[in-house]
Amino acid sequence: MNGALAEQFLARHGWSGARRIPLTGDASNRCYVRLVRGGETALLAQSPADGLAAEFIAIAEILTSIGLSAPRIIAAEPAQGLILQEDFGDETFTALLGSGVEVAPLYCLATNALIHLHQQFAPKTRLPVFDTQRFLEQTMIFCDHGPGQTDNPLKRSQFKDAWRDPLEQATSVPQSLLLRDFHAGNLIHLPKRPAVKACGIIDFQDAGTGPVTYDLASLLQDARWPVPHQLAVDCLTTYTRAFPDMDRNTFDISYAVMAAQRHVRVIAVFHRLAEQGKPDYLVHMPHLWRLLVAMFAHPALEDVAAWFEAHLPTAVQIRMHGGQ
Repeated sequence: MNGALAEQFLARHGWSGARRIPLTGDASNRCYVRLVRGGETALLAQSPADGLAAEFIAIAEILTSIGLSAPRIIAAEPAQGLILQEDFGDETFTALLGSGVEVAPLYCLATNALIHLHQQFAPKTRLPVFDTQRFLEQTMIFCDHGPGQTDNPLKRSQFKDAWRDPLEQATSVPQSLLLRDFHAGNLIHLPKRPAVKACGIIDFQDAGTGPVTYDLASLLQDARWPVPHQLAVDCLTTYTRAFPDMDRNTFDISYAVMAAQRHVRVIAVFHRLAEQGKPDYLVHMPHLWRLLVAMFAHPALEDVAAWFEAHLPTAVQIRMHGGQ
């Protein structure tokens, strides 16, 4: 990151004298600094010049316009990857859940926020489309990193073919804004705000349009935080009741496939991060594998499950039970 550019940016917008508190980042190439100026705080988000700053701003405007809570943009220079934004604080759902608060109200809030989003969103600008081809491309990362890594053209082709029909079925549900990383770590509780605005949403610069089931799967089958099974069932019931015209069988197929696709991609991403010197993510492997294998029980994923049984039976069992 260019520190001089950031300092000039802050000076132009009256924050040059603020106290800086670097925040721990996630698996991205962005970094965040909390700025404290008297009784005010703000966040400086820095990313590479091509780090989707403009996309973050555009999605924030969409979310705010339909009554959801995204960080207010105080100032921005997207070409430089610099955004000065509202500070939502530290009460992420992950932090709250780790402190022992009641789980259900937070997940009900997040589910209602997704319901609101899918009821209110109407595309007014061109956004990336998450269709079968894009999901297939993302899924193939599994053959590049981790236990599924292979240069064998036949194995790769069989893997891709196994996913094609399930993903076609998964994308047949209604489409809406797809935030892509809608999970406990990217949701912040804002208790002073009413209704769904109490769910602060961050880290949505990779958003596009796609199946309504994807963000639900991201939320309820969290890669890092095990959601109680009955709570997940209750949240899915709440969601489907809000859309009575949606075919439940089609929805269930899409949810299972989107969950499995996400798990496969995240498993590969976490292994890639380990290869890059960030092994901490591997602690989530047993949980992720259990989630993935549970989805294999759905008939729509029969061919995918068969590929794993043929090529990775030992790896699946080891990783489900805590091996690396």
